Amino acid sequence: MYYIYMLRCKDNSIYTGITTDLQRRIEEHITKGKKCAKYTMRHTAVKLEQAWQTETRVNASKLEYRIKHLKKEQKEEIIHNPKMIKILENKIDVNEYKNVKEPEL
Repeated sequence: MYYIYMLRCKDNSIYTGITTDLQRRIEEHITKGKKCAKYTMRHTAVKLEQAWQTETRVNASKLEYRIKHLKKEQKEEIIHNPKMIKILENKIDVNEYKNVKEPEL
C-alpha cells in the first residue's frame, strides 16, 4: 500500500509526498529525523492535512505529481474538502485513491 500525503508547514506552505509507512514518514518530517525531506527541514512541518492510499507506486506518483503542480489555492481546496480531488479527474483515475484518516502520532 502506498500513501500520498499533504503536510502543513509552519510558514503555511504545503508539502506533498508519498510513502509506504505514513506514520513513520510523518514523524520523520515533524521531528526532522535523519530521513526528513530537505523541504521540511527548512519549512518546519507541523500537521498532516490530508492523506490518500492506493495500491501501486505508479498511482501514488501520479497523484503526488498532480498535487505538486496545483496552485496553492487548489491545494487548500483539496485539504478542506477531500472530495475536491475530483478537480484532477481529467488527469488521473480518482477512483484509484481512498482517503485515509490521520494516524495517531
